[in-house]
Amino acid sequence: MLIYPEIDPVAISLGPLQVHWYGLTYLVGFLAAWWLARQRADRLGLTKEQVGDLLFYSAIGVILGGRLGYALFYHFDRVLADPLWLLRVWEGGMAFHGGFLGVVLAVWLFARKHKIHWLQLGDFIAPFTPIGLGLGRLGNFINGELWGRTSDVPWAMVFPGAGPDPRHPSQLYQFALEGVVLFALLWWFSRHPRPVGSVSGLFLMGYGVLRFMVEFTREPDAHLGLLLSGLSMGQLLSLPMILAGALLMHLAYRHQKAAKTA
Repeated sequence: MLIYPEIDPVAISLGPLQVHWYGLTYLVGFLAAWWLARQRADRLGLTKEQVGDLLFYSAIGVILGGRLGYALFYHFDRVLADPLWLLRVWEGGMAFHGGFLGVVLAVWLFARKHKIHWLQLGDFIAPFTPIGLGLGRLGNFINGELWGRTSDVPWAMVFPGAGPDPRHPSQLYQFALEGVVLFALLWWFSRHPRPVGSVSGLFLMGYGVLRFMVEFTREPDAHLGLLLSGLSMGQLLSLPMILAGALLMHLAYRHQKAAKTA
């Protein structure tokens, strides 16, 4: 068993102002994605300024979509009882699947404004997305939240507030798989021209499969528990992503094949 390295979740304190590590992980993720996107901007004919605008659209989509998704997918009863709770973002609560839908809407709006095919834009930003996902999971680990299920593996940890039993550090699994592995896969796949929609499809499938796997080691939300067929909410939300990604890749390559034989 390993000792959980308790870290003060507050990185910087300046009087009443407190900057949390969790917020910094998202900031670093956005800055890294912005820098990498600028290096590839010419692939889509984007200017450096447009890359900055795209980042702004995406950030708004992540924040609004993540908060709404967390409320609707995981705490819908709480929203019904206290609608103003939705606005109390300082109390925490973000959901990836909601943030993803928020980014999809933001990308569609940006593409429409600049007359870019929205799937081409999706293919452009997909390789950068795992950076923020992985760093966000590091923030969860620092906060000692979203821990894993009890386990006797040698690297299990006792998390504060999670009882005396050692648990999977599932946040680190997600950092490694949904962050590092998914980024490497998408960056490699997108190095060369691919059919429109295929990079987006690979992201959907890759994230969905990896998240589905990790959920077997992650403690289900206490107020939800395991749901249909013993699956968690995270797994149920990942299944449509896997199916949509597979369909998107199939259609992308079929369209490319049809174009070549036409």
